[in-house]
Amino acid sequence: MSSNPSSARAASAVPDADRLVVGLNPQQREAVLHRGSPLLIVAGAGSGKTRVLTHRIAHLIATGEAWPSQILAITFTNKAANEMRERVGALLGGVAEGMWISTFHSACVRILRREIAELGYRSGFTIYDTHDSRTLLKRIIKEHHADADGLTPAAAQHRISQLKNELRDADDLARAEGAHSPADAALVDVFRDYDWALQHANALDFDDILVQTVHLLEAFPEVRRRYQRRFRHVLVDEYQDTNHAQYELIRLLATPAEEGGPAPELTVVGDSDQSIYAFRGADLRNITHFDEDFPGTRMILLEQNYRSTQRILSAANAVIGHNFDRADKNLWSALGDGDRITVYAGYSAHDEAQFVADEIRRLHREGLGWSDIAVFYRTNAQTRALEEILVRAGVPYRLIGGTRFYDRAEVKDALAYLIAVVNPADDLAVRRILNVPRRGIGPTTEQRLVTFAAREGIDLPAALVRAEEIGLGPKVTGAMTALGGALADARAALADQPLDGVVADLLDRVGLVRALRESQDPQDEARAENLDELLAQLVDYTEREADATLADFLADVQLTAAADELDAGQGAVSLMTLHTAKGLEYPAVFITGLEEGLLPHRMSLDEVGGIAEERRLFYVGITRAQRHLALSMAVSRTAYGQTNDQIPSRFLDEIPEDLLDWRQRPEEVGGVRALGRGGRWRDAEDDVRHDGRGRRALAGGARPTHADHPGRRPASGHRWANEITTADIPRGQVADLAEGDRIRHGSFGEGIVLQLTGRGAKQVATVRFDSGARKKLVVAVAPIERA
Repeated sequence: MSSNPSSARAASAVPDADRLVVGLNPQQREAVLHRGSPLLIVAGAGSGKTRVLTHRIAHLIATGEAWPSQILAITFTNKAANEMRERVGALLGGVAEGMWISTFHSACVRILRREIAELGYRSGFTIYDTHDSRTLLKRIIKEHHADADGLTPAAAQHRISQLKNELRDADDLARAEGAHSPADAALVDVFRDYDWALQHANALDFDDILVQTVHLLEAFPEVRRRYQRRFRHVLVDEYQDTNHAQYELIRLLATPAEEGGPAPELTVVGDSDQSIYAFRGADLRNITHFDEDFPGTRMILLEQNYRSTQRILSAANAVIGHNFDRADKNLWSALGDGDRITVYAGYSAHDEAQFVADEIRRLHREGLGWSDIAVFYRTNAQTRALEEILVRAGVPYRLIGGTRFYDRAEVKDALAYLIAVVNPADDLAVRRILNVPRRGIGPTTEQRLVTFAAREGIDLPAALVRAEEIGLGPKVTGAMTALGGALADARAALADQPLDGVVADLLDRVGLVRALRESQDPQDEARAENLDELLAQLVDYTEREADATLADFLADVQLTAAADELDAGQGAVSLMTLHTAKGLEYPAVFITGLEEGLLPHRMSLDEVGGIAEERRLFYVGITRAQRHLALSMAVSRTAYGQTNDQIPSRFLDEIPEDLLDWRQRPEEVGGVRALGRGGRWRDAEDDVRHDGRGRRALAGGARPTHADHPGRRPASGHRWANEITTADIPRGQVADLAEGDRIRHGSFGEGIVLQLTGRGAKQVATVRFDSGARKKLVVAVAPIERA
C-alpha cells in the first residue's frame, strides 16, 4: 500500500499509455501513435474517427508529450465538442481539465476576448446572430435607398457572408470586376456601412469571429507566436467542411510565424467523400490538397466500418466510386452481409409515402423502436406527403429543424436585455428592448432618443437615464428613466452579486415575464415558460462555470445551435434532410425521392462539381444506416401545381443489382423502362468532366446521351410516358379498358380493374391483383393485356 494516498491517486489519474491503444485496429493504432509530421486521417463513415481523435489526445497527455492546456482540438458543432471532451475526460479523469476542445467559433471567441483590443475593439463585444445582422442590414439598405436598386437584406447578408468567408472586404468587392447591376454597386456602400456599424456597436457578426481572428494572427506576429508556443498540438475534425477563412486560421496556427520558429503539430481528420457543404463555402481542396499545403504529411486511411452491414457499405462504395476527386478507399465491415437494400418505385409521392409508412410499421412490429428509424429527403418540400401518410398510419414522427429555442422572440428579447447590460454600445440590442414589454416608446420617441444620444456622444442606456433632458411627456420620460436605471443597476450588481440572481432580478424589474403571465393569449404562457427555461439554463451554466461572466454566458448561448440539442430518445421517427443527417446513425434509414431533379437536385446539373457533391450527399445518407436501408422514388410528382413524370435517379444505376431487393420497379407502375446495362438505368451525365475553364466535356470523347439533353429521345428508341399519344396505344388490346375488366400484368399476374382516371395517354388504372396487391398503372405503357 502506498504511504502517500494522494500521490498514488495523482499517479493513477493518468492511465498507462499502452492501454490507450488496446482494442484499436492497426490503422487506428498508427493514427494514435504517429508523431513528427502533419497527419491526415482519411476517416470513412463509421470508422471510429472520434475514438481515434480522443485516444490520440489522451495518449499525448499520458505520455507527457503535452499538457492538457497545450492541446487545441477543433470541431464543427458544440455536440461534437462536448462528446469529445467527455470521452477524453473518461480516459484521463480530472487530468483532462484545461484542454481547448471547442468549435472554430468558440475557440476564436476565447482568443478575441483576450486579444481583440489590438484591433480596436473592447473585450465585452457582442456577437450578432443572423437575425441581428439582417435587422442592421435592413436599416442600412433603407438609409441608402438601396432597396430601390433591388438589394434585399437577405441577399446582402448572404453575399457579405460569402465575401467574409473568402476573407474579402468591401474594398475587395469594389475592386473586383464589375458591379454588374445597381444592386451590386449599392452592396459596396452597404457592406462598408455595415462593417462600420458593427465596429461602432463593439459587435461582431458570426463571420467576423473567424475573420477578425485571422486578421489578428496575420497583423500581429507576436500574438501568433504566443498561441503557437501555447499549443503543441492542433487537431481538427471534419476538415473537409472547412472554408477559406477556417483554412487560413489553421495555416496561421500550424505553420511557423518565422523561419525555424515554434509551431504546433497538426492533425486533421476528414473524408472528401462526405464533403457536402459547398453551398456554405466549404472548399474540398482543403483536404484533397492537404499534403501540398503541409509538406511531409503522413496520410492514414480508416476503412473498417463499425456501423453498417456489408451490403450497405458495398452500395456506398459503388456509388462514391463514380467520383474522381477523392482518395481511393473502400469501406468494409465485420458485421456480416446483412439484408439487401429495399427499393420501391411508387406511382406518386403519396404512394411512395405509403410504402415508407408500411415498412416503418413492419419494422416496429418486428421490435425496432420508433426512434431507431429515420426518413431522409433532399428538400423540405418533400415532407408534405410523408407527414400526411404518417399521421394516417398512426406513426409518431418529428421534424428535425423546427423553430430554434434561441430564435424565439421572447428569448431573443431577454437576451437583448442582457446584451444591453454587458455592452451598452450595442444600439441594436437596446433598440429592440425599448418598448418590450410595451412602455409607450414608439418610433418617433425612439428616434428622438437616438438623436439625443448622438448629440451628447453617449450610448443609448446613458441617454435613457437622462431622458428628462429630451423634453418628452412625463409618462414616457418616467418609463425611459426606469428602464435606464434597471440596466445601470444590473450592470453595477454584476460586480459583487451572483450572475443568475442579477439576471432574474432584471427580468422581473422590467416586467418581461410578468407581461407574458398576465396576457390573455394562451400561447404567452408557453413563452413565459421559455424564459423560465432560459433562467434555468443560466443557473446550470453558473454551476458549471463558477467564474464565468455574463459576457461568457452570452457567447455560449450565441454559439449554440439547435442541431446540437438533438434528442434521439423521444420515441418518434425522425424526418430530416440529407444535409441534416450528417453525423447521425440509425438502425433503419429510408432515403426518399431518388429521382432526377431531386437527387441529384436540378440546381446541381449546371454547377461545376454539382453532380459529384450530390453523389456525396447520397453517400452520406446511405452510410447513416446500420442494418436496414430502403430507397424509394415516385414515377410522378406534383410540383408548382403540375404533375410531372419523374426519371429515376442515375445514382440507383450505380448500385449493383445483386445488392437490391426491388419491391416494385418503375415500369411496373407505368414509369420509364430501364435502360443501359442489364436493363437498368443508364446515362452519360456521370462521364462529364470539366476542362478547367468551366466548360463541360464528356470523358473519352463520348457523345451526350438523353440525360444531357432531356428533350431528346434516347437512341434506343425508348419512349417516355409523356411522349406517348393515343395513336401509340395498340388497337384492340387495352385501349377501351373499363372498370371491372380483368387484365394480366407481366410481373403481378392477373387482376381486376377497380377504377380508371384520366384519359388517353394519361389514363391510370387502379388494379387489385389476385395476389392481394393493389397497384396504380399508366395504361398506355404498363405491360398489361386482357386476361
